[in-house]
This record gives sequence, C-alpha cells and structure tokens, in this order.
Amino acid sequence: MKLAVYQGPSFEGGHEEALAKIDQMAGASQAAGANMVVFPELFLPGYNQPELLVEMAQPSGGSWEARVSALAKKHACAITFGWAERDADNVYNTASVFGSDGQLLARHRKLQLFGEIERSIFEVGDEYTIFRFGDLSVAVLICYDIEFPHHVKTLADQGVDVIIVPTANPDDCPNVPKILVPARALENAIIIAYANYCGIEGDLTYSGNSIIAGPDGNLLAMAGGSETLLITDLPQSKAPKQPHLSTQKQDLRVILHP
Repeated sequence: MKLAVYQGPSFEGGHEEALAKIDQMAGASQAAGANMVVFPELFLPGYNQPELLVEMAQPSGGSWEARVSALAKKHACAITFGWAERDADNVYNTASVFGSDGQLLARHRKLQLFGEIERSIFEVGDEYTIFRFGDLSVAVLICYDIEFPHHVKTLADQGVDVIIVPTANPDDCPNVPKILVPARALENAIIIAYANYCGIEGDLTYSGNSIIAGPDGNLLAMAGGSETLLITDLPQSKAPKQPHLSTQKQDLRVILHP
C-alpha cells in the first residue's frame, strides 16, 4: 500500500476552497500511485473556528461527504478527511474515509476532546472504528486520541495494522509528532499516519511536522513547517510485537466496517 498525507493551511471556513484542495491533492496522490490520502482534523470547515463549527456542521451523508465521495471515485484514490458532524442537537469532531469507488469505509467521532473550547462545542465519541483496506486492517483516531496509549494498544490488540490520524497540533506541542507518535508506533508495532496543519489560523499557529511512522518507530516520511504532500510505501509486515506495560480495561466498542 502507498499512503499519502497532506499538510497545509486551514481555509478558515472556506469550504469550497478546502474541497478544491482535496480535489487537487487526491489527483496528485493518485498520479503518484497512492491508494489513500489523509487530510487534517476538521478540514471542513477549519479547526480554529468555534462559531463556524456549530453553524456549518452537517449531518452524515450531507453535501461535504457526498462531494468527497465523488472526488474519491473521480481520482480512484481513497480519501480520509476531518469535518464537523451534526447529529440532531449534537456536534461531533468526525473523520470519514471514502474508498476509491466512493463508498464509505469508516466514520469516526473523536474520543478525547482537547481543551475547554472543544468540550464546549463537541460531544464525545464512544466507539473505535476499524475497517479493511486491501490486505490491511486500518483504524481512525483524531488528534488527541493518539496521545492516550490505551487507545492505540486496544486497536493493536484487535489486529490493526495502520492508524490514520487527522490532527490539528499546535506549535507549542512539537514533541507530539516528533517523539510521542513514533513511540506509540514502536510500542505497539503499528504504522501511524499523522496529518497536521501548518501556518496560522486566527490565534493558533500549527506545528506542521506531519509524519508517517513505521512499526519500528522509525519515520517513513516527515514534513517540515510548510505545505507538503507526503507519499510513501508502507511496510508489508509489522515488526515483532513489543511487551505492553498496561492492560487497562476498556469500555469502548469496536465497530467493524465491511
């Protein structure tokens, strides 16, 4: 499998511009032989947009998902992207995955909300999401989710090969992509693709440094601080399993998508 990770600036509510970028990068990824491209957290409508996240949030199967589905089919390249989901009176920080045929493969709601602003906007997700992609078992986590070791361990114990992580990591947390995410990959012998923003959105500056970490903790690809499209071949087999130091009991359900 060849995986692409897009790192770029937020369009700050400009959903048409964001969709145009998804179109462009999915085409570029497919041309380079990638099977999937991953975009940052809340790419639609933008992460640091508290009012717009509530005003613009869409239901599942709405126009954003429909248009991304069509783009995945157009380019024959799977797409993972973050977006604001409305379900009745609730809003969720969600990421969806559409296959190269435009079919929905997964929809994940963020489990660990970060900070007062996120907690004031979003409801908490309560399910893991795992789906098959070719010969691989793949899961989705969103940003802060990956920083909790029991989430990654639980997914690894379920046989997951790859975790894809749309994120919005700020520049005052540089060790998350540089140290923590590779450590999560190493300690669970799992591949992690971490797709961040770069640049400035309102009063928030992003760290960039999107990565794809291999199951031995080594970096397969890493971006700097500017707009980048990472593309790399994933290892065909996982490294030997490392011993786990914690066996914390989990209450979250695993949702398997065919």
